[in-house]
Amino acid sequence: FQGDVCEIPEETVAGLLTAQALRTPDAEAVVFEGDTLSYGALAARANQLARHLVSEGAGPDDIVAIALDRSLEMVVSIVAVLQSGAAYLPLDPALPAARLDYMLDDSQARLTITTADHAAALGGTDRHPVCLDDAATQAALAALDAGPLTDRDRQAPLRPDHLAYLIYTSGSTGKPKGVANTHANVVRLLARTQNWYGFSSKDVWTLFHSYAFDFSVWEIWGALFYGGRLVVVPDLVRKSPDEFIDLLAREGVTTLNQTPSAFYQLKEALISRSDLPQLAL
Repeated sequence: FQGDVCEIPEETVAGLLTAQALRTPDAEAVVFEGDTLSYGALAARANQLARHLVSEGAGPDDIVAIALDRSLEMVVSIVAVLQSGAAYLPLDPALPAARLDYMLDDSQARLTITTADHAAALGGTDRHPVCLDDAATQAALAALDAGPLTDRDRQAPLRPDHLAYLIYTSGSTGKPKGVANTHANVVRLLARTQNWYGFSSKDVWTLFHSYAFDFSVWEIWGALFYGGRLVVVPDLVRKSPDEFIDLLAREGVTTLNQTPSAFYQLKEALISRSDLPQLAL
């Protein structure tokens, strides 16, 4: 995705991210609360986790759930699931247990990437958890190859028409419904909009929305596809327009996505600030 895009690449999200990491391994990819991962480090950690998922049987069109708080590990896990060939199901650990149970049952998720404290709420070992804070898991991951995965490493070849993610609706009109999209659909979204916006590696994006909300697809991959920087906004900062304004200025954010209600709150807060004229909305 360098410059104008006239054709849609016949590629997977995993393939494009691998290519980006090989092009700019030292560039900053993800930031969270002062901690940073370069593209090379993001790819290495994701590749190790992906190999573990493959060893547990995850492959193309399988669903791997992720139940993590906002963190670098959350982004690593999303990339890892895609590199394994599986599709990711993002779960907000704060949701009621009954809703989480329903989504896990309905999706028939093969594995769940989580932490020990959330694993118990998700049904313990019955959900086949991969606990990232478990010492044995960390040791096993560290021993795995951090190099790029190919189809020889996966359960089966990964193709653009395989699923990339499954995200459930809010369920406000009944039971939540899982909406699935393929790698080809995600790639098409970014390719078709590039001529409109001209994103580049100089852009800094925020992951403001929940990763269990479909708008996060645009925020995450919009940053990483173009070699930009993704700033994961902490929960407390999301709830404070003033603190969010400070983050926008500190990180030099260039690409911001907001719902109308959140945008108007941000605008009102900004109007009261005289110290940041460069952030005029």
